[in-house]
Amino acid sequence: QVQLVESGGGLVQPGGSLRLSCAASGIIFGISAMEWHRQAPGKQRERVATISSGGSTYYTDSVKGRFTISMDNAKNTVYLQMSSLKPEDTAVYYCKAGIKTTLTLAYDFWGQGTQVTVSS
Repeated sequence: QVQLVESGGGLVQPGGSLRLSCAASGIIFGISAMEWHRQAPGKQRERVATISSGGSTYYTDSVKGRFTISMDNAKNTVYLQMSSLKPEDTAVYYCKAGIKTTLTLAYDFWGQGTQVTVSS
């Protein structure tokens, strides 16, 4: 079975920085892409950033220039470096990964979420 475990959330002042981590463990034949999503109270979950196994990246417009996604393929771990944080970045952040669990089967897995609160 595959598990995604996130860490690094917390309380930070506006303008501050945080680094989120998400480590995948279990039977993993390969990872096609890893993503960060977030869900603020009363809002729909939205995709924040994506990184493919080849290193291609995507960012939603509201975080471009402030957030950086990266991946350590050897550790099956994705990071989200968040800088110049704003109160509107407050949300539960979820990690998602497309993982091959056999040579031919791939599934999407989600982490449990980590709270990020930006407030003075």
